[in-house]
Amino acid sequence: MTLTTTVQNAPAGHHFDRLKGNSVGLAGVLFMVIATASPITAMVGNVPISVGFGNGQYTPAGYVVATLILTLFAIGYAQMARHISATGAFYGFITRGLGPVAGLACGVTVTLTYVVFEPAIVGIFAFFAADLVKELSGLQLSWLWFAAFLLLAGGVLSYFEIALAAKVLGVCLILEVLMLTLLSGAVLFAGGGPAGLVPESLNPARAFEAAAGVSGASAGIGLFFAFWSWVGFESSAMYSEESRNPRRNIPIAVIFSALGVGLFYVFVSWMVVAANGPAEAIRIAQDPATAANLFFDPTRRFLGEWAVSLFKVLIVTGTFACALAFHNCAARYLYALGRENLLPGTAAALGRTHSQHGSPHRASTVQTILASVIVLLFFAAGKDPYADLFTLLGLLGTLGILVVQALCAFAVIVYFHRVPGPHQQDKHWFKTLLAPLLGGLGLVYVVDLLFTNMTFAAGNAAQSTLFQLIPWIIAASLLAGALLALYFRRNDPARYRLIGQLVRAEP
Repeated sequence: MTLTTTVQNAPAGHHFDRLKGNSVGLAGVLFMVIATASPITAMVGNVPISVGFGNGQYTPAGYVVATLILTLFAIGYAQMARHISATGAFYGFITRGLGPVAGLACGVTVTLTYVVFEPAIVGIFAFFAADLVKELSGLQLSWLWFAAFLLLAGGVLSYFEIALAAKVLGVCLILEVLMLTLLSGAVLFAGGGPAGLVPESLNPARAFEAAAGVSGASAGIGLFFAFWSWVGFESSAMYSEESRNPRRNIPIAVIFSALGVGLFYVFVSWMVVAANGPAEAIRIAQDPATAANLFFDPTRRFLGEWAVSLFKVLIVTGTFACALAFHNCAARYLYALGRENLLPGTAAALGRTHSQHGSPHRASTVQTILASVIVLLFFAAGKDPYADLFTLLGLLGTLGILVVQALCAFAVIVYFHRVPGPHQQDKHWFKTLLAPLLGGLGLVYVVDLLFTNMTFAAGNAAQSTLFQLIPWIIAASLLAGALLALYFRRNDPARYRLIGQLVRAEP
């Protein structure tokens, strides 16, 4: 495996390090990608909100709509991944489609979002872990101890070859998926709950209806939280330089992480609504103190008390895997920007790989430091790990990801239909035009949903200064990247031509 660039006259003497190729297969990539979504956390965290305050019993239909839109996006994204294998996925894709200015703007923004996602997930992990330890042993420990453990573990595991992290994530992911499958399967074979299997909950036409009888409920809330359940699914493309046969495996991983995970979400949310019955599901989900019982009560009834205890443990391990996956993502985006040395010294600080493991060890260390500082700042300010750290940084990261995703969908269209090159022979009216167009428009709609429902999603944290600054932070990151690219275009053309162009060359 070699690292190549289409750029001529790159900065003289610049050495490009590379990640270790052929380190993980399709299963390893899928483990890391699906772990970012953390199915058990997404279901337990998002489904009750959608049921109680969003589209009620039609929450599964909301997941049907989200699956459709994200699969349309994934079809175009997968076509791009067949032609461009680069660890800075969005960064490289958007640069090739919309040009270096848009590419660097999105590269800076998506790097910021992945950097803040790790401490966000560290916060929810620490919250659940502290609560679990208190329940099991009676010990009430500060959430900071659990946060420190996860930050250290993430840094250590990411220091080594990516295959090690993939194995750890694989174990955690398999266990949580088995738990959700066991619960859902038990409900299905029992014929559902008091109202049966309620198949009408799957009607996508009713996904846009608010929960019946709930004052202030909004279908938009339900749809937004459905989409939030996929955050990170696009990360498969960033492992292309380390994957075996990336032109085959990465597109498969992209499609599966959208369509396969989506069908799983539809099934689980449907069975949970059916197990409780539509009216009872809405009642339980409206009270934060009982919302998790939307899952725990059917688990106890259909599987037994032992399964409830295991379920709670798997929520903790699921968030652990999620944080580790986001750490890997952040480290690789920092590395992708750093190795181009667009700013003096960034290649040495971020763009080097380990001589033995082939991992972006310096970028990983920097990410651990950044995440630790963020967590410590929230702790020193007396903020709650769930209500503040997770919620605020999660919203910041989600907004950035959604904006960049939407732009990437349109970059696919331009790349295949306007940018000259041999890739044009693969342009297709559906795969590279209609699908990414509809997916991109759908993602623009999701961005609007986020803005419309962001205050509700933030809860009490909506009163904070950071919440008010979230849109401005994303706008500033986009502007900073664009201005830097424009500066290079005017003053350093060779460096400008290097932006987002480093890719893996296939033998």
